[in-house]
Amino acid sequence: MQIIWASKPLPRLVLTAALIFSGTMCVPAWAGHPSKEREGGVSLQMPQSPEMMPVEIGYIREDTGRPRPASRLDAEPDDAGIAGAKMGIGENNAGGRFMGHFYALDVEEASSPEDALAAIKKLHDSKHNYIIVDASAPTLLKLADWAKDKDILLFNVRATDVSLRQEGCRANVMHIVPDRYMLADALAQYLVKMNWKNWLVVHGSTAADRANTDAVKRAAKRFGANIVDVREYVDVSGGRRDGVGPIPPAKPRMEASADDSVIPATGYDVIMVADEDQQFGPLMPYRGGGQPRIVAGTTGLFATTWSPGHEKWGATQANNNFEKDFDRIMLPIDHQAYVAARTIGEAVTRKPENDFATVSAFIHGPDLQLAPFKGIKQQFRPWDGQFRQPILIATEKVPVSVSPQRGFPHASHPEIEVDTLGIDEPESTCKM
Repeated sequence: MQIIWASKPLPRLVLTAALIFSGTMCVPAWAGHPSKEREGGVSLQMPQSPEMMPVEIGYIREDTGRPRPASRLDAEPDDAGIAGAKMGIGENNAGGRFMGHFYALDVEEASSPEDALAAIKKLHDSKHNYIIVDASAPTLLKLADWAKDKDILLFNVRATDVSLRQEGCRANVMHIVPDRYMLADALAQYLVKMNWKNWLVVHGSTAADRANTDAVKRAAKRFGANIVDVREYVDVSGGRRDGVGPIPPAKPRMEASADDSVIPATGYDVIMVADEDQQFGPLMPYRGGGQPRIVAGTTGLFATTWSPGHEKWGATQANNNFEKDFDRIMLPIDHQAYVAARTIGEAVTRKPENDFATVSAFIHGPDLQLAPFKGIKQQFRPWDGQFRQPILIATEKVPVSVSPQRGFPHASHPEIEVDTLGIDEPESTCKM
């Protein structure tokens, strides 16, 4: 530690400022010096830096073997998600050094559920209490069930399956990523507000696309939109991407649909695309077979947690810092992993003894308040562990709105507008 000797007494204010801003111990020259003329002085001692307590954060990333998207621009970089977690770790350490906490991130790659189980066992043995999980829903459930009754809290940043927040919910899983119902509701609110209420739904043939379609149907019924037709695009495995055909034609209607959310009509305002792997959606509007209309859903205008064009509430600085550190734009998966890391940092800061039970209870409780560049304080829903957050309505370049939209009230928590997105407490079947 550097020591500065002062030949004259310093005013209290100056001395205090020197101690705070210089990080230097300032001792008057008449204090603590062996010379007789300086006897009787007073020496000042700076408090020692606190001993650094490690906060180990794990990251399990499963390679799910996603199919190649229609555009190489939709392929995720190798550090997708991990970079966002690192950004959160950096912010945690910026404040943690004053509280005596040092945060570290340890990444484990997995190519199967069995690999993921081996990874969580390894992280548990090395005292990792908080683990960010970028994996499919079945793998996440396997990890959660293994971690039951252990000092482990998992943070889901990938799986949008509604079942994980309902019949398959687990008390040791916090969901940063919104589920499909939240995303569909956010987009539906905006479309209805703009009076674009008649939708043609075109979906792929995967289980994820069918689940996405169910979410769209639910949102339409909930907020007053009309689905004029539902058509399936069947992808030819191994086919060339430039061979994607037109919007499937309408089938002859022999009788009224049994689904009362689907009404017969000839015109539509919006083409709603459900294509989570981006196999055909980006090409669909431009290959003929459909009226030229607004395209929304998983392509065109979509609901997302993050956009590189987001500029409000400190988002410009966040995007700039991310690009400077990682030499690319921040993706939604990066933002979700960032929020997970910052959740841990905020909770440990508020509960600096870092006792797992106390930190976990704080994360689950009402006192956690995060502000990750969305304009309001955010926390987790107590009934299903879902992170409450505004959802951006954006194109691939710019956000155009933020949901929830005004004018869609709900009974259970009228003071919390974001609870109009997804499954509200009275609707929940989660039993944690």
